Amino acid sequence: MTAKIKFTPPDYLLVFIALEILAHYFFPIKQIISSSYNYFGIALIVLGQIPNFWIYFQFKNLKTTVKPYVLPKRLVTSGLFSIGRNPVYFGMALTLLGIAILLGSAITFVFPVLFVILTDIFMIPTEEKNLGKVFGKEYADYKRKVGRWIR
Repeated sequence: MTAKIKFTPPDYLLVFIALEILAHYFFPIKQIISSSYNYFGIALIVLGQIPNFWIYFQFKNLKTTVKPYVLPKRLVTSGLFSIGRNPVYFGMALTLLGIAILLGSAITFVFPVLFVILTDIFMIPTEEKNLGKVFGKEYADYKRKVGRWIR
């Protein structure tokens, strides 16, 4: 019997952070952000993590899951979910952009873009399928009102 390992969005974020840092040090193509602007990246990192912690505790209080491959018990459409259907992924993308700015090398800016593309193709459709399966018309109505990434 083999165990099937399922990665969560934070796992993917950590992998992308590691790849971003490794690429910066092993393939420093060109420094495109001067050191005087690097610290703006810290603000984006912090800003990107706020929704992740907020939503984790919100979902815990509502007794539903943040895991994309588990069927949810509640459809959350308030708070950050009224602005975009995927505030966690948006926050993660901001975090990766913040790290790219902090590091400042051109190669690091590939990773936030790649994260958004891969998340849009592989992670979000799984979640949308599960939400549609559980909440049907209610979720379809929500999708029409609120954009995938931002309203």
